[in-house]
Amino acid sequence: MRYLSTRGQAAPRDFEGVLLAGLAEDGGLFLPESWPTLSPAEWRGLRGLPYHQLAARLLTPFVGDCLKPAELSAMTAAAYAGFGHPAVAPLVQLEERTFALELFHGPTLAFKDMAMQLLGRLFDHVLTKRGERITIVGATSGDTGSAAIEACRDREAISIVILHPNGRTSEVQRRQMTTVLSPNVANLALEGDFDSCQDLVKAMFNDAPFRTEMKLAAVNSINWARVAAQIPYYAYAALSLGAPDRPVAFSVPTGNFGNVLAAWAVKQMGLPVERLIVGANRNDILARFITANDMTARPVEPSLSPSMDIQVSSNFERLLFELLGRDGAATRTTMERFRAEGRMPVPDAAWREATRLFRGFTLDDAGTLGEIRHLWTSTGYLADPHTAVGTAAARAFMPEDKGIPVVVAATAHPAKFPDAVEQATGQRPPLPARMADLYQREERYSLLPADLGQVESFVRAHARRNG
Repeated sequence: MRYLSTRGQAAPRDFEGVLLAGLAEDGGLFLPESWPTLSPAEWRGLRGLPYHQLAARLLTPFVGDCLKPAELSAMTAAAYAGFGHPAVAPLVQLEERTFALELFHGPTLAFKDMAMQLLGRLFDHVLTKRGERITIVGATSGDTGSAAIEACRDREAISIVILHPNGRTSEVQRRQMTTVLSPNVANLALEGDFDSCQDLVKAMFNDAPFRTEMKLAAVNSINWARVAAQIPYYAYAALSLGAPDRPVAFSVPTGNFGNVLAAWAVKQMGLPVERLIVGANRNDILARFITANDMTARPVEPSLSPSMDIQVSSNFERLLFELLGRDGAATRTTMERFRAEGRMPVPDAAWREATRLFRGFTLDDAGTLGEIRHLWTSTGYLADPHTAVGTAAARAFMPEDKGIPVVVAATAHPAKFPDAVEQATGQRPPLPARMADLYQREERYSLLPADLGQVESFVRAHARRNG
């Protein structure tokens, strides 16, 4: 399996090269040269497999020759062994045709663990084989940071620095990052929003001398391995509900587009996905694009669902590349214009192609609280604000064919957002026992302005201290 950059100017790489590179040198994102597909009979043969075995089977074509099958199987088994539910990603029926795919049973109570627990092991394997060490830099709007830190803490070949927007995550999200005192971990709270953090990460990767000096690697979903590791749970849900002999739809609350892109990838691999519903909060650039071809960046506004407080959705570039017929030059021009003008001129034909599969939905904070309350009173289910956006979106765009179920990506445990859940339901969800003392743990982080020079100096000092 070879990987190409969405901007067409970086040399193709194998999986190992993509894992360590993260962002392509031309500023683009890596995608498979071609999508592996399975026949209906092959999909049927995967029904009933334990989650870790299904993950290994589906990731095998993406990994190619970089890992032996036995090595990959051992990694997936280890990655999901510590999850808090034996099914790893259980399906819970909420309404007649609506199911919650619970992706929050990992160590940090969010869907990011589904990929990060595997990613940390992949990094360890490759770096040990090469005798190298790397510096991981990542931006988080709330959940990626803690999942990455948990996956990479205390690993000898990795230094990790996570950037988060100061005051714009929930307290639980922040403390899950800043109370990890491992020497190879550093947290930066930046003045600004998530887009500012993400821009600085991309700027560090685009600073070629710094990138080489620090041996930078990425854990954000700009890294293809992150997206690939999210593909199995959509297949797991679809197979559980009768695919490939029964189509399914997915409703995904999303900010950076990586999670819904993994659901889109399942369709490319041959599963019958009828509809992809993109749920957004007041930061609704993705919903506006799908509804009206309006990809205009606006200021990021804080909300009750902070992991979706994003206006520049990195992974959209991967879908754009596909919509533009895999034309790297056209993708590059479109993205550069978006950066320069704050709006993205997607051709009508490409936009109409997207609307054949995607639907866009927006829910404000009041609506989010109302949906959390509705789920609690009607089903007894406590949902976090992000999942609530997904369930409301599913109801709004339920497929007309009554035989098609909708799977909602339940992306975070309600205890990560106790204030919003309590406001909506009167119930304050407790943290699991293993995190009961989170509010008493010592925090450690640094506060900096969103300035590239200062951030690079911090990263350099941290990497050298741990080198």
